[in-house]
Amino acid sequence: MPNSASRLLRVAAARADFLDAGPAAAGGVDDVVVASWQRSHAAGVDVTAAHTTFSDDIDPGSLLAGCAQPVLEQLRNDTADMPLVIALTDRRARLVRRIDSSVAVGRLLDRVQFAPGFSYAETAMGTNGVGTVLEAGRPVSVVGPEHFTEHLQSFACSGAPIIDPVTRHVEGVLDISTLTNSWSPIMHALVKSAAKDIAQNLLLDRSQAQQAIFSTYLQATSRSSKRAVFAFGSSLFMANAVAEDLFTPDEQRTLREHATFLMKRRERISDTVVLDRGRHVHITGTRIMIGSDVAGLVTTAEIVSAGERGCISTLDDRHLPRAGVSTTETSKLADTAAQPSESVVAGRSPGWVRACTELENAMARRQPAVIVGESGTGKFTLTAEMFHGLYAGARSISVDATQLSTDAVGTDVGSILAGGTDPTLYIVRNIDQLTTDGASQATELLDEITAREGPTWFCATVSDSSLDSDLPFRELLGFFEVSVTVPPLRLRTDDFEQITAAVLRAIAPGRSVRLSPEAKRVLSRYSWPRNISQLREALVHALRRRPVGEIQAGDLPGYCQSATRRTLTPVESSERDLIVNALREHTGNRVAAAESLGMSRSTFYRRIKAYGVTA
Repeated sequence: MPNSASRLLRVAAARADFLDAGPAAAGGVDDVVVASWQRSHAAGVDVTAAHTTFSDDIDPGSLLAGCAQPVLEQLRNDTADMPLVIALTDRRARLVRRIDSSVAVGRLLDRVQFAPGFSYAETAMGTNGVGTVLEAGRPVSVVGPEHFTEHLQSFACSGAPIIDPVTRHVEGVLDISTLTNSWSPIMHALVKSAAKDIAQNLLLDRSQAQQAIFSTYLQATSRSSKRAVFAFGSSLFMANAVAEDLFTPDEQRTLREHATFLMKRRERISDTVVLDRGRHVHITGTRIMIGSDVAGLVTTAEIVSAGERGCISTLDDRHLPRAGVSTTETSKLADTAAQPSESVVAGRSPGWVRACTELENAMARRQPAVIVGESGTGKFTLTAEMFHGLYAGARSISVDATQLSTDAVGTDVGSILAGGTDPTLYIVRNIDQLTTDGASQATELLDEITAREGPTWFCATVSDSSLDSDLPFRELLGFFEVSVTVPPLRLRTDDFEQITAAVLRAIAPGRSVRLSPEAKRVLSRYSWPRNISQLREALVHALRRRPVGEIQAGDLPGYCQSATRRTLTPVESSERDLIVNALREHTGNRVAAAESLGMSRSTFYRRIKAYGVTA
């Protein structure tokens, strides 16, 4: 791109014609620049002196800044005798760091607020070597009159996007700025090369787990050029071009959640998923291990048939009859399977539909089933409601394994089994919590159930975290023929709004209550380690603060504002709640919140990032 005086005059004339007559009059100017002029004009940027904004939450210690540091220093050394300024910005066009190879150019740039903390987004500053790079998604040089606003026309800048090789997201911009008459095409080449070096550092700085996922993803992509390929770990998600073409973002999320659910205990999977539009998608996957830990998954997906169907709803909303409790003496052992006033088991997430189908088939064949899942996923509710949906005239008896002991041998077992030959489902809840004595009692109970005349079913619920243990319940597994795994709430994104509404109606029947859009967003981002039971607790907490009307995000417990996937220690949980409350008290002002807690800004920002605080 020659930088001659005549060329600059032509561009200046074209810009004037553009401002008078629109894009058609801007002949001879690069299409990228003209498109930027159009965006700048539509955004209302002042053509004489644009105004930027300042942010005080720039993180100079970010991963991007750390990976850029050696490249910036090398670039400084390579351009020491050139009159220019080097700048690094974040993905929001805010300057993170500036290095002045020329003090004079730096002073001039200070006058136009090209300094750390200030934004050079195109919507604020018009066409420039930072904001236009982010808008165009490619390296761009903006020289003199190519700037939309007049007070930047004495400068020339070349910028290139820094693209994370793993996520393919633009993490920031590397920019070189100088005076218009000092610009050279070599600056464009320099900034492109340096931006690639920073991107490579981002990859090298990734954890061993992320590098392993990325390597496997590249191998899968090269082998399956016509198939959709996904890769995901705790903090990354990648999809190749085929995946993005074939599946909407919601469908990609559904496939990811289902693969995560299936591969929790398996190294490889091969399964067929039915998406909302009726398409059958066959997925295969590999689990990436680092030592004994699961680092992530790489999955391929292929559409095997198309079709249309409505949302899956395995069960209608219905009330469960009260459980059959034979005598008052069994009340400590046999509990009610009565359904709350609102059903929460219907859903369309593939993992949930799979669990419902497997359990329904087991009940139809009268196969004893173990219902596996995390605490609070609705294992018992699903079992009871499924049974009474299939056998409306039957009774059910729930036995809490934690209360079984040798003290109850004989009499109570007989009492539980009393009731003739009526069709009956026996549910042993929390079977993994049996003591050694309780396991003996449960063995006697299950022996009696299997010998009982008349239609009989029995199931047991167990926490998936206990499956690898040697707890006493394992000696009872020989009684069962089928295992059904219930997915956790965090892998039921498609069902989350329905579940939340159902729980809210169940705990506040007849009340006019609803969730604000912000409250819904906060709830949907939380990981819910205790699943539906914890969601219920959170909504009960909110209703105590706002018994009727629209529940706001501030009414929810502080832990809901955390998007971290790891389990926090009690001390960390307390600190997170203090940070959330401080942010609420200061209406999101991070500086004021940090001061109120006596934290430095850098420490405060690190804690927010570590705890995944979204307030």
